[in-house]
Amino acid sequence: MGSRVAGKIKLQSVDELLGVPEIAGTQEIELGRIHSFPNHPFKVLDDEKMDTLVESIRENGILNPVIVRPDQNGDYEMISGHRRLHAAGIVGLKKVPAIVKEMSDDEAIIKMVDANIQREEILPSERAFSLKMKMDAMRRQGARVDIDGTCGNDCHKSGTKTADIVGDTVGLKGRQVRNYVSLTYLIPDILEMVDLGKIQFVPAVDLSYLDEQIQKWVFEYIKDNGFIKPVQISALKNYPNLSNANQFSVISIMNDALPKKSSSAKVSLSEKKLDKYFPPHFSAKERENVIIQLLEQWSAEQKQAE
Repeated sequence: MGSRVAGKIKLQSVDELLGVPEIAGTQEIELGRIHSFPNHPFKVLDDEKMDTLVESIRENGILNPVIVRPDQNGDYEMISGHRRLHAAGIVGLKKVPAIVKEMSDDEAIIKMVDANIQREEILPSERAFSLKMKMDAMRRQGARVDIDGTCGNDCHKSGTKTADIVGDTVGLKGRQVRNYVSLTYLIPDILEMVDLGKIQFVPAVDLSYLDEQIQKWVFEYIKDNGFIKPVQISALKNYPNLSNANQFSVISIMNDALPKKSSSAKVSLSEKKLDKYFPPHFSAKERENVIIQLLEQWSAEQKQAE
């Protein structure tokens, strides 16, 4: 991992991570010969940042070459530079500067993740799927796994040594890596809510442990009610035999988990209401004294009536 300077972690540059010299070996490659990395987890959006990148490339060209690897068809697969390639197409460039590196499939996955995950802003879903891709690739390469060596639907429920190793490379603890990977078990609708900030990270991790059907009912509940509270998610997670519950039961569990409203009655007497009964010169204290006296008189009458 990067060196520590004055107590802070200094992450390696993309070039250092990929073992690529600064500019040496740069080639000009036609845009049409470069295809996206399969199942690329990082989103290329036409947002304000893309507009800024487009303007930069229009004025200065592409300053940092993209990183690619040759494929079996004589073309190239993108490792680092999906956003630059997209922006170059918008600008109208025919070719982009690229550094070509030979690497295996798993090496390509690891280097693709390392090159992209250090972006300043990255969505939870992007981090989640990229970390999972890297963990799976490292596992295939022989990294020690503290579970049965497979990564099925229950994989995110167990700790792995691989997560610790991956965490060291991206400035996260192994537990944090495992939590991010848990998000990959969320249904797409709920994961989108996490990306939009409508569901916070920790409750989202708890939701990831629920069956897919339960998650769908939770999503419907959020759509209908406009919210979900962490206490509701916790109640679902801790409910015994939840997998056997129906939609009505799931909704009941969530509703019962909400704090109960106070049953005590609240009476409000506005100044406008009181003006009908008191002279204008009466102060608030004088009005209060009159009301108390009347209430005491009414209470005494009620007791006599009994």
